[in-house]
Amino acid sequence: MLNDITLGQYYPGNSFLHKLDPRTKILATFFFMAAVFIAESALSYGILLAFVFIVAFMAKLPWKMLLKSIKPLWVIIILTLGIHIFTGQGEPLWQWKMFTVTREGIVLGVKMSLRLILLLLISSLLTFTTSPIVLTDGIESLLTPFKKIGVPAHELAMMMTIALRFIPTLLEETDRIMKAQSARGADFSSGNLIQRAKNMLPILIPLFISSFRRADELAMAMEARCYRGGKGRTRMHQLVYGSRDGVAACGMAVLILVLCILKWGGTLWAI
Repeated sequence: MLNDITLGQYYPGNSFLHKLDPRTKILATFFFMAAVFIAESALSYGILLAFVFIVAFMAKLPWKMLLKSIKPLWVIIILTLGIHIFTGQGEPLWQWKMFTVTREGIVLGVKMSLRLILLLLISSLLTFTTSPIVLTDGIESLLTPFKKIGVPAHELAMMMTIALRFIPTLLEETDRIMKAQSARGADFSSGNLIQRAKNMLPILIPLFISSFRRADELAMAMEARCYRGGKGRTRMHQLVYGSRDGVAACGMAVLILVLCILKWGGTLWAI
């Protein structure tokens, strides 16, 4: 299960998506997330899914790796679907005691589940095609205008990227601790909910100690290299927008325009 979590992992490549400016990818990801909540009809969700798969094809990522990003949260996706199916208001299709399945509940549940899947896929595409260092530079550049009001852009970008980068490391450490504890006779799968929570202590305590140790080692390594934050700091590779970024921005603009027309087009024509 832990090995299936791909958030924060980078897949090296030389595709169109890998060559995009990180600022373009970050902004496109946020705009796509907004577009997900604009979509209402089946056609809109179909367009969004097609867009994601086209982008994934352009990124030249293994399909198995991309779909693997959904696997860790399949329980939440199914739970979201079930809650909306059995609690939705509308025309009853099936009823048994306190459980009622409605047509509107099914439609809403499918929509919410698709939204979660789309958000997971687009977030995974961002991290798969952007290295942590480049991602830090992109976030810092986007936050630079907020420096005028006292926002520490470089420090925030560094913290977010380090947190994202260490997700796979901590998952690997957790898996190693679980295997070591299981070899000593620990049981993490039997007992009631309270007992299982208690059984997690032999994992959490070593994990916290290991995390603090890694954080201390990272801080010492940064200090040994005379790291003093973003003030006066230069980059080896400067971020420059290129023609491919313009193509990507136009593609995202077309996607949002189509979704807006599908949602509000009838109202605009009526006016």
